[in-house]
Amino acid sequence: MNVLIYLLPIALSLGLMGLIAFLWSLRSGQYEDLEGAALRILDDDDLRDENADEADKPRNRDDL
Repeated sequence: MNVLIYLLPIALSLGLMGLIAFLWSLRSGQYEDLEGAALRILDDDDLRDENADEADKPRNRDDL
């Protein structure tokens, strides 16, 4: 029963820290664009960058 003297304040402080972290993330706008991350994975920026680099390279010896 004496262990509750230590565990109860620890549990309450961890819960309070979690609540503070959640409120901070809410105020800083972490949850404003929920669909952006889901659509960002479908974007092919890396493929466009590779194609742009290949377009700058000469294709044959006559282009040099």
